[in-house]
Amino acid sequence: MTALTDTSHDPRRPPWGWLGLAFVAWIAAYVSLMSFADAAIALLGLTRQTHLGEAVHFFFYDTPKVLLLLTGIVFLMGVVHTFVSPERTRALLSGRRLGVGNVMAACLGVITPFCSCSAVPLFIGFLSAGVPLGVTFSFLISAPMVNEVALALLFGLFGWKVAGLYLALGLAVAITAGLVIGKLGMERHLEDWVRAMQASQSADYVGEEMHWPARIDAGVAHVRDIVGKVWPWILAGIGVGAAIHGYVPQDFMASIMGRDAPWWSLPAAVLLGVPMYSNAAGILPVVEALIGKGAALGTVLAFMMSVIALSLPEMIILRKVLKLPLIITFAGVVAFGILIVGYVFNAVL
Repeated sequence: MTALTDTSHDPRRPPWGWLGLAFVAWIAAYVSLMSFADAAIALLGLTRQTHLGEAVHFFFYDTPKVLLLLTGIVFLMGVVHTFVSPERTRALLSGRRLGVGNVMAACLGVITPFCSCSAVPLFIGFLSAGVPLGVTFSFLISAPMVNEVALALLFGLFGWKVAGLYLALGLAVAITAGLVIGKLGMERHLEDWVRAMQASQSADYVGEEMHWPARIDAGVAHVRDIVGKVWPWILAGIGVGAAIHGYVPQDFMASIMGRDAPWWSLPAAVLLGVPMYSNAAGILPVVEALIGKGAALGTVLAFMMSVIALSLPEMIILRKVLKLPLIITFAGVVAFGILIVGYVFNAVL
């Protein structure tokens, strides 16, 4: 009787205690990121008032942030996969009509205040769940570029007309770019390990008959498979971002972004933004300074979109997931959309 009623070794009993401790540790680590970065540069004898100190602080803050987000999101996606088949997830975000999934994904991006590198973990989670490629790109573009932080700051700096037009055009870029990439059928340019994971999850899906320990094990395995492959690329990408963080040549950029600048100034502004890396909150003070020096609003906003949606660190991280032709296509389609946004802003405001 004792053996029958003892559940201490029951394989169906969830390890809630360990899971709860892991969750508390994750939250504690996330809320301590700024303190950790501050302590790291203090230990190195640096201050944030110098370019080097700001770059090192950025690295120590953003690296654990992205790794924590990646680990947490990938674990949750791994558990969710045991409830919902990849086919069902794909059907949900594919939409019954053309573009519905892209609209849903782009709107999801608006309410997720991620920078480009922080959005990559959820992008990888979507891909591993079998969400269509074009739909995942609509999220990846929208999340850093059109999130509520950017909209609130634009509203505060320039008013509701600028914020509203930015929202409409930014969503249009995210949705249209996702549709174009989806129509091109470039799934073959996903890295082989991503395609293999999609196929294995479709085949290995078990469903609701699984017990919680098995579901949690699936989440842990998901973290091991994905994080174990991409973490060196995350370090490399954020390292590049940190190296250029804080070195924005405002005077030089203002000189080529003026209202009377030639037609090529807008494409040049987009190209200038790609090597840089910041989120909306970090780049908007630069935008305000450039506007104050006489730069054209559309040109400066196109520069901002390029910084936060087409950053070089993001491309480095994505290279572990996407092959080069797909990265080039993504960058080209988004850059073309950003150029249109810039020209529209310059024409109407």
